Amino acid sequence: MTTQGKGSYQITGWDEKPYEEKKGQPKLSQAHVTNAWSGDIEGEGRAEYLMAYASDTEASFVGLQKVVGSVRGKKGSFVLQANGTFDGGVAKADWFVVPNSGTDELKGLSGKGGYVSKTDGSAEVTLNFTLG
Repeated sequence: MTTQGKGSYQITGWDEKPYEEKKGQPKLSQAHVTNAWSGDIEGEGRAEYLMAYASDTEASFVGLQKVVGSVRGKKGSFVLQANGTFDGGVAKADWFVVPNSGTDELKGLSGKGGYVSKTDGSAEVTLNFTLG
């Protein structure tokens, strides 16, 4: 049975470094990000994002985030794979649980969802998941 999970996260750290910048081409960068999760998912997240900036205010990104904590009281860790956009200070992404990434009580976790960020570094998140 699929359960709808909701919550939020707050960015607690952001370290972004460009790895290619050429005039007339999109800037490419990598960011290491840490998050504090609350709601149906509780814990800490560590993410790596690769971004391609079409302009100073628009980008496309992909990333992986390992979350260590709990989902509705079940403890362990899992990895989310995200695909999203950044436009005018707001990031939006869809994500899914990487198959077989769940540990401990979260073994067998699967699901998908996404997030929409706010300008204060927080995001409202969803994860429709099954655990089994």
